[in-house]
Amino acid sequence: MLENNEENVEKTEKKVTETISETPKVVTKETTTEVDNTVDAVQEIEKSIAVEAEKEVHKEEETETVDYSKLNLNELVEELKKTLSNNPIQKIKNQIEGIKSSFNQKFGALLAEKKAVFLEAGGNSIDFQFSSPIKSEYNSLLSEYKKQRDSYYRDLDKQMSENLEKKLSIIEELKDLIENADTATMYKSFKSLQDSWKSIGPVSKNHYNDTWKTFHHHVERFYDLLHLSNDFRDLDFKHNLEEKLKIIEKAESLAEEKDINVSFKELQELHKIWKEDIGPVSQEHREDVWKKFSAATKKIHDKRHEYFKEMRSKYQEIIEKKLVVVEKLNAFDTSNNKSHNDWQKSIKSVEALRQEYFNAGKLPYSKSEEVWQKFKAATKKFNSAKNVFYKQEKSGQQENLKKKMELIELAESLKDSEDWETSTNTLKRIQSDWKKIGHVPRKFSDDIWKRFKAACNHYFDRYHDQKNSLNKEQQVVVDSKKAFLETVKELKAPTKEEILEVINNWRNIGALPRNARHLEAKFNKLIDRALGGLSLDKNEVAMLKFKNIVDGLASANDVRKLDSEQMFVRKKIDEIVKEIQQLENNLGFFSNAKDDNPLVLNVKKRVEGFKEDLIIWKEKLSYIKSLDY
Repeated sequence: MLENNEENVEKTEKKVTETISETPKVVTKETTTEVDNTVDAVQEIEKSIAVEAEKEVHKEEETETVDYSKLNLNELVEELKKTLSNNPIQKIKNQIEGIKSSFNQKFGALLAEKKAVFLEAGGNSIDFQFSSPIKSEYNSLLSEYKKQRDSYYRDLDKQMSENLEKKLSIIEELKDLIENADTATMYKSFKSLQDSWKSIGPVSKNHYNDTWKTFHHHVERFYDLLHLSNDFRDLDFKHNLEEKLKIIEKAESLAEEKDINVSFKELQELHKIWKEDIGPVSQEHREDVWKKFSAATKKIHDKRHEYFKEMRSKYQEIIEKKLVVVEKLNAFDTSNNKSHNDWQKSIKSVEALRQEYFNAGKLPYSKSEEVWQKFKAATKKFNSAKNVFYKQEKSGQQENLKKKMELIELAESLKDSEDWETSTNTLKRIQSDWKKIGHVPRKFSDDIWKRFKAACNHYFDRYHDQKNSLNKEQQVVVDSKKAFLETVKELKAPTKEEILEVINNWRNIGALPRNARHLEAKFNKLIDRALGGLSLDKNEVAMLKFKNIVDGLASANDVRKLDSEQMFVRKKIDEIVKEIQQLENNLGFFSNAKDDNPLVLNVKKRVEGFKEDLIIWKEKLSYIKSLDY
């Protein structure tokens, strides 16, 4: 049993489970207010974390919405049926809302039409009734969606309740571990409980903070009572203190962040890490680090409150800025717009005004609706004038269609030409001409583009094929290297000198054309296998393989691949240096450990291994840099 266990348990049971530090012994009105304000700030951030944790569980995944306005009622019902059948229920909220909006709008129009016919026939409004099989099927599918969605969220709530039970069970196990500790196994058991706690999913916001505070309280009890003959506890405390000081530093730096929403969100994440990922620190540091973190939290909390207080006073200023934009839109002159380019410039100018409107700031709904309606009316005025122009513009699109058809006929007449120079210049010119011609009627746009593109692609594919075909000299090199490969395959236990002679002979045959480079890869594979069979130092073999590859790239004058190889070598060197630095830094945590400690010996062995690798990679870099390419 742990020494003084009963006395320590009695003391720690009296600790308050909140993580707020105790009030200082000398209490004044000012210090009490300051402490209360800090507590309020911390409680607010903890409450927001609990809410966000539950929101994350209930969050429905957003998916891209579809334009359902073009579908009729039957098609909308089929789309609803397909959406329900082919997707998880939590991923279809946007689609369902889109279908509902279009269906209700179209069915409402149909209902109004039927009612108008009924009234015109002399019917009384109160007697009007209309039933539709498609509406019944729609209602049935919508009801099924609601049932599945409700079931899904019931299961989520059930899972959170089960998570709560699991966490409460772990807390009881931790309490039992403290009460009935076995010094030989208690630390291992404690670590197992910690891992289990982290693996459990979220609980509801109503229980989130209480369960964590209770768990954290007993974790601190465990560490306060822990007396081990090794350095595990001290190492844990040291590591946790370092991590918490890093978090405090980050929290303090967030006070300088200009975007208060960003700083608050990041502060939430820091509190979550503090609570869920980092264990306790030793008693002498516990109160101090928490006070520092709480102070940093309060600073951001106060800044956020001041920001929103200031924002409320700025609402009228934002409204005035938005109304200035509305006036600009109402006064926007389009009378001189005579061409598509003129209108495109106006569209950009109006878009800039729209951005100016939105950039003026956000308003609550109660204050934004009136100015928003004025803004919509002003943009509608511009859009109406734009639509009138483009309706008239369509008459000129027939002439553009005629011009593009002439270019298509010319391109199709040249697609099989072998007068490469003349035809290439002509096709490049007509491609340029095509871009200068304006729009054509939408119903022809895709078809004529496909015809034009097909003719151009057919010609240029033939053009590139003939340029890439092998000439006679290149074919001789390919055939010679294919034959040489067969002789290399027959080599039996070659010496180092014989292998180097084979490589030299291969290079002397000549460079392979681009479309036969696969033969180089086959040769390199055979050479690697032969070098692997030699009784040489592994570093020497590695260098021979490397030199064979880069010499091949150099002989082919493949500058791009040589540069890529050099970048790869440099990256490997950087990675190894970082690994060595990290491992040597880790050794600093074992400053009190004995030299024959297995863990220390293992880390040192890995450092030596990486240093040996670093030598060979630096040699590779030196070699590739020495090449003249």
